[in-house]
Amino acid sequence: MKPDPLSRRRFLAAGVGAAAGVGLTRGALLAPGAAGAAAAPAGATGASSGSRSASASESPSASGSGSGASGDDLARLTLRSAADRIRGGALSPVALTQACLARIERLNPSLNAFITVTADQALATAREREAEQKAGKLRGPLHGIPMALKDNIDTAGVRTTGASALFADRIPGESAEVVRRLVEAGAVFVGKTNLQEFAYGTTCTVSAFGPIHNPWAPDRIAGGSSGGSAVAVAADLCLAALGTDTAGSVRIPAAFCGVVGLKPTYGRVSNRGVIPLSWTHDHVGPLTKSVEDAALVLQAIAGYDPADPTTRERPVDDYAAVLAKIARAAKPRLGIPRRPFFDELDPEVGASVAAAIERIRPLAAEVVDDVALPPAGFRSSGLYVRVRGPEAFAYHARWVQETPGKYQDATRAALLKFADTRADDYARARRDVDLLRRDVLAAFARVDLLVTPTMPVPPILIADSDRENPVDWRNTGPFSTYGLPAISIPCGRTSAGLPIGLQLAAASFDEARLLSFAAACERALGLRAVPLA
Repeated sequence: MKPDPLSRRRFLAAGVGAAAGVGLTRGALLAPGAAGAAAAPAGATGASSGSRSASASESPSASGSGSGASGDDLARLTLRSAADRIRGGALSPVALTQACLARIERLNPSLNAFITVTADQALATAREREAEQKAGKLRGPLHGIPMALKDNIDTAGVRTTGASALFADRIPGESAEVVRRLVEAGAVFVGKTNLQEFAYGTTCTVSAFGPIHNPWAPDRIAGGSSGGSAVAVAADLCLAALGTDTAGSVRIPAAFCGVVGLKPTYGRVSNRGVIPLSWTHDHVGPLTKSVEDAALVLQAIAGYDPADPTTRERPVDDYAAVLAKIARAAKPRLGIPRRPFFDELDPEVGASVAAAIERIRPLAAEVVDDVALPPAGFRSSGLYVRVRGPEAFAYHARWVQETPGKYQDATRAALLKFADTRADDYARARRDVDLLRRDVLAAFARVDLLVTPTMPVPPILIADSDRENPVDWRNTGPFSTYGLPAISIPCGRTSAGLPIGLQLAAASFDEARLLSFAAACERALGLRAVPLA
């Protein structure tokens, strides 16, 4: 269903409707000044719009450490490149933050990637990080790096809406554990990103704040549910972002927007302080411009959280050190699970993925074709739905029954579908998930890694997103149910210039091997994760 227009009028200023940007090329959309005169979404600021405009429009080199680079040049840096410059004193965290805020101010009215922009808070934090930089007290590679957070991740003192009218004015008193860890690592938060309402869907067109537009083709979906985070990274509105992934909600928008999206092992990263969709399937993961950047973010957020029963007390590898040794790493055994992942692919997606596999074949010790994985049940009555549906309803039961009008139509219908789930049906399905997570590990006796297309088709038109089951997530969903780490990297473009993603997956808690091979593939494929604007 399309977003309720009354809700959209409440939260959006003129010019950011469903048709905003339609007909523009990506180059025109992201060109300097293309959206400069457009109004920002109402309520999409963490401070007053006046202070945001004044702060964001200051010269990016005002602090004296911009090295003469333009604001757009700074915003286009990868996290690693920016971190190296900050460490060497050649880049100011304030200048970098100003550059990202300026692009948000210019482009967000057309892309609708952000719900809340925390400009004043971001600049205040950037000044603190710059003072620490000058004092030689760097916190690590995320020091002074502008990041965005999906708006279902709690932030103390900053509203967390879940893209719903229900939580439009919800201001948490405590930040999520992943936010706390990023603060300790020195990150600067520029805002909260738009998403599918309560992360319940894969198009990012169902939101009280309006649909998100793909920066490659604004009339097409960004994918979901972490679409705002993917768009923010792809359009260089920030250097990295966090999303959540329950059935592909990091990897789907990563593939559709041409960036890197990583879903860690279930239990590797804390979910505490994240609005849940399915406690059994929810994962927090980064969206970035490169595999190395994803590794740096994962390093900061990974690890046991004694207050979160879903996390596991397992050692966390030094991912950056692992990536630094790619040339000397042992070649992994690569498996190709043909069914159902390669069934009924769009011809251009199929050709691009086949070509990518041939390009990366020399990086593997051997390639094992037609690896069998246990069925994960991703049809309407399948295992995933039988667990996710009741868990989602359990969280929302009181609100969806007492204030149903606060939900978008599609979300409300999806929740109420499971209002009468029998306890024994849910208990059996939940038990089957545990068995499946055990059984899938048998596949890794033959191989170390798996490769599939991330998505079977390119991003669809926003106008087509209100049909039933508009996005097929059969390739991403199983790995959330398996609980295995999986990553999407860009592997090509369609003839229309739309991004195509390649998915790699590893055994539980083997993120180090997964990231190392993904980085090697990234180099072999020779694609920049985000396009030049």
